[in-house]
Amino acid sequence: MKKNDFAQYITAFLTKHLAGERNLSGNTIMSYRDAFVMLIKFMNDRYSIRTEKLCVDDFSAGRIKEFLDYLETEQGNSVSTRNQRLIAIHSFFRYTGAQNPEYMFLSQQVLAIPEKKKSQKPIRHFEMGQVKDLLAAPDTHTARGRRDQALLCLLYDSGCRVQELADIKVCDIRLASPVQVTLTGKGRKTRTVPLTAETKEIIAAYIRENHLDQTSRQDAPLFYNRRGDKLTRQGITYILKKYTEPIGLTNATPHLLRHSKAMHMTEADINPVYIRDFLGHTDLKVTQIYSKTSAEMKRRALEKLQGTDIIPKKSQKDWTDDKDLLDWLNSLGR
Repeated sequence: MKKNDFAQYITAFLTKHLAGERNLSGNTIMSYRDAFVMLIKFMNDRYSIRTEKLCVDDFSAGRIKEFLDYLETEQGNSVSTRNQRLIAIHSFFRYTGAQNPEYMFLSQQVLAIPEKKKSQKPIRHFEMGQVKDLLAAPDTHTARGRRDQALLCLLYDSGCRVQELADIKVCDIRLASPVQVTLTGKGRKTRTVPLTAETKEIIAAYIRENHLDQTSRQDAPLFYNRRGDKLTRQGITYILKKYTEPIGLTNATPHLLRHSKAMHMTEADINPVYIRDFLGHTDLKVTQIYSKTSAEMKRRALEKLQGTDIIPKKSQKDWTDDKDLLDWLNSLGR
């Protein structure tokens, strides 16, 4: 008789394993949870298995594949989203197989399901001039405008993720030399990112104006709402759109500024290893997509080839000027 053990394993996976043992962020855990909410609903609707009756054995590799196809074809999910759901499922079965040897073979079958390859599209980003216009857009005659300019400058200059920006505390900013900000990224990993002198002056003025340099405010969020709570990702996105739309930059997101910073660093011929560490990537392959996408780098590469005399120059004499050759060609039709 089957054991209705899925609830037991999924609860331990989300609460004990992800939160306790792997110390993943709340956002990552919620993403994994959402994947299983959809998978459970799929099992309810497609196979009429009630949630309380589910057991780990019900999730065969074939059914997982059906679920992934369902996400794309019926739910309209992108390949990236499909792959994110599969990563969560892989993580669960890796955990379950390690916890119970009875599920090792099932775990191996599910883990053998590959991520779907996606076509590499050019990375959308802002040009240097567009970023300059954006950072100059806030009205710095008002306190709110000065706050928004500080936020946007730090978002671009550090290349941080939107959640990393939201989580920055006052104590994470170092204004003494070397000027830098400490960011807490995915998996609660921290990294230190240098800031330009221009950003330092804007952030320093913002901190002074809002009395954030007081000892009692060191653990306070750097950017906060009217209630004193840290800004949410949605709040930061709202601030960004408030300035991008009037200057004609549509569909802007905080991640688009991160892409822009990465692209500008790439086009400045900065070592990809440094860019990887700056952005907090775990794999250099992720960073190298900017090199593949950059039209500016491709243009410069072509310019370097100019003058190498590989391709023969066009002859100065046109063959139609050769009277003897023309007479011979005309004689062929007689």
